[in-house]
Amino acid sequence: MFEVLDRQAKLTGNQKKILAAAIIGDALEFFDYFLIAFVLAFLIGPWKLTFGQSAIVLMSSGIGAIIGAYGWGWLADRIGRRKVFIGTVLNFSIATGLLYFTPDNGWIYLTVMRFFVGLGVGGLYCVDLPLVQEFMPTSKRGWIGGLVTCIIPIGVGLGSILGAFMGAAQWRLLFAIGVLPALIVLLVRLWVPESPRWLARQGRVDEARKSLAWALQVDPKSLPAPTPDEARVVKTNWLDLFHYPRSLLVSWLGNAGAQTGVYGVVLWAPSLFVLLLKASPQEASKMMLLLTVVGFVGRVSFSWLSERIGRRNCGGLLGFGAGLLIILAGYNYDAMLFGISAFWLILAAAMFFADGGFAIVGPYGAEIWPSHLKTSGMGSAYGFGGIGKILGPVGLALIIGSNNYLKPDVPLPQIPTAFLYLGCWFLMAGVVYYFFGIETRGKSNEQIDRELMATTTRPKPAFGED
Repeated sequence: MFEVLDRQAKLTGNQKKILAAAIIGDALEFFDYFLIAFVLAFLIGPWKLTFGQSAIVLMSSGIGAIIGAYGWGWLADRIGRRKVFIGTVLNFSIATGLLYFTPDNGWIYLTVMRFFVGLGVGGLYCVDLPLVQEFMPTSKRGWIGGLVTCIIPIGVGLGSILGAFMGAAQWRLLFAIGVLPALIVLLVRLWVPESPRWLARQGRVDEARKSLAWALQVDPKSLPAPTPDEARVVKTNWLDLFHYPRSLLVSWLGNAGAQTGVYGVVLWAPSLFVLLLKASPQEASKMMLLLTVVGFVGRVSFSWLSERIGRRNCGGLLGFGAGLLIILAGYNYDAMLFGISAFWLILAAAMFFADGGFAIVGPYGAEIWPSHLKTSGMGSAYGFGGIGKILGPVGLALIIGSNNYLKPDVPLPQIPTAFLYLGCWFLMAGVVYYFFGIETRGKSNEQIDRELMATTTRPKPAFGED
């Protein structure tokens, strides 16, 4: 049945709707997630926050994302992608809306509610990519998986634009606007059925044929019945992840390196522009637009490259390119280039790799797991990598001095060391992806399943096992 899908040369209107729903969801999801970076730039002065307090605010959503990725990812393999997709969007949209009621000097309230934002964001990211991939032909899976992530910088850019034109007393309005992602729930209800591959793995063959027929816009009766291998019922056990050690190594450590580096840079960048470059919060938001645009170009480029040079090579390019440029930026934090901050320009260049490479990190983290563990595996990888949402912002704060106040007149000679720390996380990701990665370019989901089952430490389940 899925060979019919793999022979497809052109996407149907319904497949484009699935893609659109995921793209909009991801963009608005990360708009919510990164709002705190712009809000913090407004609060560091009036609230007299230290680096330590600010790091706690920034890392709280990371802790939530770890738990959300594991929990929601496991649940999506148990009860289906679609239900969990809707639940995660409601989760982070409502939590962001409640941030509107943050009291003055209420950094603890801000910390608690950001935890719940992270809970939903971590879950949605681990569900929507597998959902999209399972509706797409093999020849387009890498490009389309990357395309879903390409719009994420647009969500960050929207935060940049709003932050640039908000008054200092209007930061709460950013959180009120963050409720908008709830609208994506309506789109999902109207457009997207349950994944046909998930349905087939549950033994719900007729529903799987109807779901795939909807995507292909054909009569369900025109599709052949799934083969016994396609419709094998396999019980989902989270502990089975440990029977795929190579998938575990690559997806967990690759995610940890990339997330630590990028979240340490992006979450701190607006505040560092205020501190190091003496920019106003509004100017810092405008400066982030360049990083956003370069990140978007990087994601489009990496999506295209994933089908040209393969996932492993792209992963290496992400890690080595971002790592070297991030380190270079740290050692030039006070330098000028043609009258412009070298720190800002080098960071922008680094975002081509650091942010652009996430067109590989997410989709690849789902591809290297068997179908019955796809969202559990991706959720576990994103959850383990979520320690980067803590290690990145907190690591920078500890190196600079967590008791230092965020004021422009505080000397920060430890900036090079902090960026060396973040750069080395990217370099680790490059080593893991390039030297230990599993190449999935041009392979169908069923082919990947067979190859992984051949190397698993667990005996292959018999047909009909439940």
